[in-house]
Amino acid sequence: MLLSGKLNAHLVEIDRQATEMFERLTRQMAAEQESREPDAWVVAMNNIRNVVEEVILFNLIYL
Repeated sequence: MLLSGKLNAHLVEIDRQATEMFERLTRQMAAEQESREPDAWVVAMNNIRNVVEEVILFNLIYL
């Protein structure tokens, strides 16, 4: 891909897809959390972010 000049376009597309997937999954998973306590919310959001990052890496990057 590098030699054909398509690598940069491919990487930009993967980045766009990863960003969209991250935002969509984070919103969906955060909507399921109903914690009213700030500490619990922060922990839940950190867990959500970690799970979403793993999903994106597995589905977009490592494939």
